[in-house]
Amino acid sequence: MVNIAARPSDLIGNTPLIDLNKILEDEGVDISKGTKLVGKLESLGPCSSVKDRIGRSMIDDAEKRGVLKPGMTLVEATSGNTGIALAFIARERGYGCILTMPETMSVERRMMLLALGAKVVLTPKETAVKGALAKANEILAELGDKGIMLNQFENMANPKIHRETTGPEIWKDSDGLIDVLVSGVGTGGTVSGVSQYIKGSEKHGCLPLKPELHSIAVEPKEQMLITEAKGGKKEGPQGPHKIQGMGAGIIPGTLDLDMVDEVVAIHSDEACKYSKELWLMGLPAGVSAGAIVGAAVGVCKRPEMNGKFVVAIIPSFGERYFTHPMFSDIKKEAEEMKKVPLPEPFDNTAYGFATPRG
Repeated sequence: MVNIAARPSDLIGNTPLIDLNKILEDEGVDISKGTKLVGKLESLGPCSSVKDRIGRSMIDDAEKRGVLKPGMTLVEATSGNTGIALAFIARERGYGCILTMPETMSVERRMMLLALGAKVVLTPKETAVKGALAKANEILAELGDKGIMLNQFENMANPKIHRETTGPEIWKDSDGLIDVLVSGVGTGGTVSGVSQYIKGSEKHGCLPLKPELHSIAVEPKEQMLITEAKGGKKEGPQGPHKIQGMGAGIIPGTLDLDMVDEVVAIHSDEACKYSKELWLMGLPAGVSAGAIVGAAVGVCKRPEMNGKFVVAIIPSFGERYFTHPMFSDIKKEAEEMKKVPLPEPFDNTAYGFATPRG
């Protein structure tokens, strides 16, 4: 039977789980006691991030409600990945797309957005997502009825798609064995929607599959707003961080705090460390994945986690982070590499060397 996708957005979803126990072993966790850590590879979406799901969901919902019509322009504040998702689906369906984002977001993300035909507007890093939102609202006002903001931080089509797809996929692929979910919070849609599906949510018509699921939200240690919202205390200096895609500087309306059992704060340096560990096991992943896996490893070290099945969300592919500070040494090494002379019968003087043998 022929199986051909009609358009790029039809490729979204059905991402696999991958065993991450090697990282646990490298960190000294005794996996013989039954602890299992797996990653949900959202990095394998058509535009390589978990935000592909919400981009399609929000656009589908707006089209269905009749508020997004041919000839209109999408305007959105983003840290990059949601913007990329909106940009590729806007291109697919013929809409304009203008995206505002803090200036700290990687050059790779900006290049992807421009290559997809979107307009990119950078805002001051000091104002984080709040500044990007303010600029997006200004642009939206200028466009009048020709523009629409889907607002990923408030749009309930965001967690809805995770109830409908991500949650069921994790439940099916883990055969219902999942005990702990570890997810970063940008908008909070993933941790909310998956938890609602598995724990059960009467409000959303989800029957309880495993009410005892322990849902962990991960945020930057430099910006502990969710910790505070859950009654905890901030630790250390608060301000800018290097974990792109997390810690937006707001408590999103799409985050269901009642579904969050625990908040783990991870410092940017630790996030970079674990991102590099993922790369070195052959799994290119972004800095937010490093934060999530770092949090998951810390959780798995607890004695009460013996025998537990832990699922960590891997939100995005690593190649769009090469200009991130965590790759500064590798970038320098790559830029300073020199060619080497060739063996006989090549005459290396033809290639810029001083002698035939180099």
